[in-house]
Amino acid sequence: MKRREFLKKGCSLLSVAAGAAILSGCQSAIGSASARDRSDRPNFIVIFCDDLGYGDIGCFGSTKHRTPNVDKMAREGIRFTSFYVTSGVCTPSRSSLMTGCYPRRVNMHDNWDKRWVLFPVDKKGLNPKEITIAEVLKKEGYATACVGKWHLGDQKQFLPTRQGFDQYFGIPYSNDMGIKPNSPKNPPLPLLRDEEVIEAPVDQTTITKRYTEEVVGFIRKNRDRPFFVYLPHTMPHNPVNSSKAFKGKSANSGYGDCVEEIDWSTGEIFKALKELGIDRNTLVIFTSDNGAASRWGGSNLPLSGFKGSTMDGGMRVPCVMRWLGRIPAGTSCDELTSTIDIMPTFANLAGGNAPKDRIIDGRDIYPLMAGQAGAKSPHEAFYLYFTSQLQAVRSGKWKLHLPTEEVKVGTRTVKKRVAKLYDLSADIGETNDLSKKEPKVVKRLMRLANKARADIGDTGMEGANQRTAGWDKNPVALTKGR
Repeated sequence: MKRREFLKKGCSLLSVAAGAAILSGCQSAIGSASARDRSDRPNFIVIFCDDLGYGDIGCFGSTKHRTPNVDKMAREGIRFTSFYVTSGVCTPSRSSLMTGCYPRRVNMHDNWDKRWVLFPVDKKGLNPKEITIAEVLKKEGYATACVGKWHLGDQKQFLPTRQGFDQYFGIPYSNDMGIKPNSPKNPPLPLLRDEEVIEAPVDQTTITKRYTEEVVGFIRKNRDRPFFVYLPHTMPHNPVNSSKAFKGKSANSGYGDCVEEIDWSTGEIFKALKELGIDRNTLVIFTSDNGAASRWGGSNLPLSGFKGSTMDGGMRVPCVMRWLGRIPAGTSCDELTSTIDIMPTFANLAGGNAPKDRIIDGRDIYPLMAGQAGAKSPHEAFYLYFTSQLQAVRSGKWKLHLPTEEVKVGTRTVKKRVAKLYDLSADIGETNDLSKKEPKVVKRLMRLANKARADIGDTGMEGANQRTAGWDKNPVALTKGR
């Protein structure tokens, strides 16, 4: 089967949904009653890789990496082939998964001094007043655990244990943020249990293995109650590390070794679920926080772009979902979906609700997951930001880029937004600009862009419905004894 045919198999090509717009605060009503009426609330596991590209696993076309467990997961579940994160970098992307909101909505699109992500001893963090997916599920009686990379603030009031998780085990930010020549103020890279540093610098060669053991232990302990596991892997973010069993064994150097160990980890989790007899009552999602970086060995093919960009290679990620008996096996869906949809979807399936006292950008996508006839994306539009700047809008099959370019105006060179339009159903690599052929589409997507600017802002302008981040004027380093 040709690669293009492979990626289009399953749901019909993207179309604009007739349902609720993304900027409304209401949940989609589609499928809500049927989900809420079920008494068998599922367990939830979200496996969230770091910098894993669209083309880095077998079921999304990789020929370099052996990923039999994730590939089996796809055969038993569904592949979402137009699944987006809200940023091409770590912190903003993670804030959306936790809150169901765009990063600018919760003021997590940059750090305190306007850099792309949070850094050690940062003054900024996810506001404790935000309601996370863990808090929503905890209210419904779920046990909750975060195991892995957090990256939403390293001060105590911002840690997972203060954001709805019963327990935490992991590295609080990126694995390249320890002591190095250009960051002498950084503490040794810490490994935390709950709020205490238990190892510094952390041994990264065993981190995927230890994360896996931690998750399996949590599942065993909570087998008789509903649980939520958030597993944000540290790998394959650079510097890549893997245990002895995987080091040097892949066809793609250290990056491939990491990917194959993450696949092993996924298999161990499924093995535990089956052994405990809870496999059929557990919804598992496997995805990534953004696209692969341009030079470390990852692949975003057939997409263009890479980590940090608003080309699809930076923000469109592989996504596989499996829930035996609920999600049709061996299916795929090309409808527009996103990590912002996970929180409202889980809330509904757990018998609860997403927060109603604030705007939540995500929607319940269970109808798509369940393969319901005629189910469409609940999003009229999806907005692609890089830090503070709105750089693209996607609506149905269309994607309008709004990059800033230098153009000649007489004898002067000025910066100007230059619109470029792509039909992603026919041009997945974003190579053929149709803006001059489709002026009506450009005009419609520009109206949507202006709607987003008014709501959550753009470079140089605040939105009417932005909320504040958390702040600590006197942050301290995460070190042993503190």
